[in-house]
Amino acid sequence: MGDTTDGSPGAAQSAQDCDENSGQGFFSRIVGALSLNGEHVDRTGAANAPAVQDSQPHGMLNLRRLRVDDVAIPKAEIVAVPDDIDRDALARIFRNSGLTRLPVYSGTLDSPIGLIHLKDFALKYGFNGAGNGDFAVAALARPLLYAPPSMPVGVLLQKMQSDRTHMALVIDEYGGVDGLVTIEDLIETVIGEIEDEHDIDEGRFWTLEKEGCYLAEARTPLDEFAGETGIDLTEGVDDEEVDTLGGLVFVLSGRVPARGEMIRHPAGPDFEVVDADARRIKRLRVHLGTSAAHE
Repeated sequence: MGDTTDGSPGAAQSAQDCDENSGQGFFSRIVGALSLNGEHVDRTGAANAPAVQDSQPHGMLNLRRLRVDDVAIPKAEIVAVPDDIDRDALARIFRNSGLTRLPVYSGTLDSPIGLIHLKDFALKYGFNGAGNGDFAVAALARPLLYAPPSMPVGVLLQKMQSDRTHMALVIDEYGGVDGLVTIEDLIETVIGEIEDEHDIDEGRFWTLEKEGCYLAEARTPLDEFAGETGIDLTEGVDDEEVDTLGGLVFVLSGRVPARGEMIRHPAGPDFEVVDADARRIKRLRVHLGTSAAHE
């Protein structure tokens, strides 16, 4: 989720472009779950709520049950830019990260000054970042929201909608940046993962980008991928419970790897983490020929 680490904010961009009234209606239906008799639902799921709430979709409970730090990406995974970055370097970061919104800071990330949107940058300086005129990223910076890690997800969602801001930095008790969350991350806690035009087509687990390179969902079954590639990825992995590519990469790394990280398989292939948040791996790029080239 994400800026995801920014998460890819496709859904967030769509929400911004919606008609204001219809947007309010959509959010009203979601955040209405927050005010059911004022009852409290704790983070473990134990609820002092009326019986009618049991009929609500489980995702709605997350608006009050989950806190911001449950969905935010950690500080170490935030892609951000300094306020003295030059135009070409900023264009490269947008291009390489695939993100459309980036936090802007002065000195260190603990001194944020706003966020820059790819659309603002492209309209002023051209889509290749090569437009004329003096460049100052601070002049393009939009306001950011700041949220404590203990804030309920639903409260921040309401705040983002009212302020028309789609990104927030999580600030710890000392005023430092602790993480980042996008509006897409929050909405996904209610309706599940949102796929955009860059995601793999519905009903497919992978696409062949070029010979020896696959873009795959983390939920891709290992046996089906082995049938496609002829490579048994369970070989050399000491865990009989692993049955998906994402599970395999988690076992190989011993943790949830960060976006952009490369994980080597003992049998040869390399796994590039294309999309992940603090809780799970979402998409991977599998390089079957990389290891052979290394040998």
